[in-house]
Amino acid sequence: MAKKSGMTTIAMIGSGQMGEALIGGWLAAKTVPAEAIMATDASAERRDIMKRRFGVRTGTDNREAASKSSVVVLAVKPQMLDGVMKELSPALAGKLVLSIAAGVTLKHLAGLAPKTARFVRIMPNTPVLVRDGVSALSFGSTVTDKEQQLARRLFEAVGKAVVVEEKLMDAVTGLSGSGPAYVFMAIEALADGGVKMGLPRAVADLLAAQTVLGAARMVLETGEHPAKLKNGVASPGGTTIAGLHRLEQGGLRAALMGAVEAAAKRSEELGREPRH
Repeated sequence: MAKKSGMTTIAMIGSGQMGEALIGGWLAAKTVPAEAIMATDASAERRDIMKRRFGVRTGTDNREAASKSSVVVLAVKPQMLDGVMKELSPALAGKLVLSIAAGVTLKHLAGLAPKTARFVRIMPNTPVLVRDGVSALSFGSTVTDKEQQLARRLFEAVGKAVVVEEKLMDAVTGLSGSGPAYVFMAIEALADGGVKMGLPRAVADLLAAQTVLGAARMVLETGEHPAKLKNGVASPGGTTIAGLHRLEQGGLRAALMGAVEAAAKRSEELGREPRH
């Protein structure tokens, strides 16, 4: 991998959905050029897709990719992480390593690598692909201020980034990490409701998606509590309050809270499961 002076070079170890989303987001934001990224994957089909779609270099040798890069991103499944780390370990000395493996602690990562490797644990979500994601970062004790700034810059380029204590990472996983799937389901259900009431599918899909997008922007840009914004839509005896009543009857709040809790607990379980 050719490296210009001062250029951040990235080895994306494992190019699954999240790895692909990050690469796509970084390239769209022009944070890192395609020639500075090396993506590895065991699947020839996946490598071909990554090369054709993004123009990045691809390969199968994880250690070689890591050794030639200044930043290593671990985008492998938690169950596979220990095996991958065993392969990578000699190449991680002095490297900044960004792990997006759910449930895997900084302590565990550090125990699989040279002492000079510096780790950041990150939970992004898939909307980073369209540069509207949110990522939570927890820094290892040896990560320098400059490296913290670099990690934040990479993830702020694809959305918003927050720094949290590592003990909160499972809760982050349950909320924002898994959250896009809950929202996709809500958009699908809203659109289905529109179709049921006679709207064409394409129109219903657009209305549902844009409604969710606009509502989210109102929360972020006004700073108002969601409950206050909700009350502003629901006029006395009107259509909205009738719809809200049905949502309460259906247990929407409890279902969403339960989904976050279940996903967070699963993240905790993944952290305890054996890895190969």
